[in-house]
Amino acid sequence: MVEPNADEALRARGTMVGLVFGSMAAQVVAAAARLGLADLIGDGERTSAALARELDAHEQATLRLLRAMAALGLLTEREPGAFALTPAGALLRTDRPDSVDSFVRMFTDPAMLRAWERLDHSVRTGRTAFDEVFGKDFFAHLKDDPELSARFNASMSQGTRLTAAALPGHYDFGRFRTVVDVGGGDGTLLAAILDAHPSLRGVLFDSPEGLAQAEKTLRDRGVAERCALETGDFFTAVPPGGDLYLLKSVLHDWDDERAATILRHCREVIPDEGRLLIVEPVMPPVVDPSVPGLMYLSDLNMLVNVGGRERTRSDFATLCERAGFTLTETTPLPPQNAFHLIEATPA
Repeated sequence: MVEPNADEALRARGTMVGLVFGSMAAQVVAAAARLGLADLIGDGERTSAALARELDAHEQATLRLLRAMAALGLLTEREPGAFALTPAGALLRTDRPDSVDSFVRMFTDPAMLRAWERLDHSVRTGRTAFDEVFGKDFFAHLKDDPELSARFNASMSQGTRLTAAALPGHYDFGRFRTVVDVGGGDGTLLAAILDAHPSLRGVLFDSPEGLAQAEKTLRDRGVAERCALETGDFFTAVPPGGDLYLLKSVLHDWDDERAATILRHCREVIPDEGRLLIVEPVMPPVVDPSVPGLMYLSDLNMLVNVGGRERTRSDFATLCERAGFTLTETTPLPPQNAFHLIEATPA
């Protein structure tokens, strides 16, 4: 083995220490969100002393948290003890349309993190650690906790906004009459599609918990009259009547057998001239530096929390074939989305 020189050794150590401290950085962001610091700071500048008084918090501890946030690029300290938001920190404001407050709160919640402590167990066994930690699967846990379920829905909506902004202009929706969004949650994506294509009608299909906030989303976007809400279980059936069936961030939640079951139910109702559109990341066959490392973390998150996986193009082709579809095309969305459009036709 070739020994690294001193500079390489220091860089390697810095990389390792940075990774280990990454979980602590996430907790800084989580604490900032729970305390509502971004809303309190707003457009101007606030001192740590004033923020501590408003929060009824310990003054020196508040200063230390704010300085950690500044070191992580969320704040700037223009003079000692005075802080303003950076563009990244401003995303924690709850009054912004591009807020990620709910996303941060959900992905730093113990419900999302505790199973990660047993990643090695999942690697050894291939089993979902969440089920063993909580005694039930992730979605059953959400069903039993309405407040957490609402936060999850809000986080999924916030995580979908970039895709919702890009997708309507990157796929030919105009050739269809009715799109059925299977597992579409609160309707953020379908509402954007319907808004951009006034002749299109929609069906939003999910569990009662998944659809809990959907009516408001569709109404606020002005498309409620063109969209039906249907509750059900996609492991049992999906609604008929569409000529385009859309699944965004659904299949990666499930193992191959259950994902194929969802697709088979789509195949049972889709017309021969219809199309299936899957919106998910497409992983390269070998690790590619151009693919964000977050995609590989997402893959492990699927393993420990829900039992699913991220897939390659070949994986999607095999999955589609099992369910009676032929994968015809994969198209990347703009790079900041990290998603591909995977189109398939009835075989």
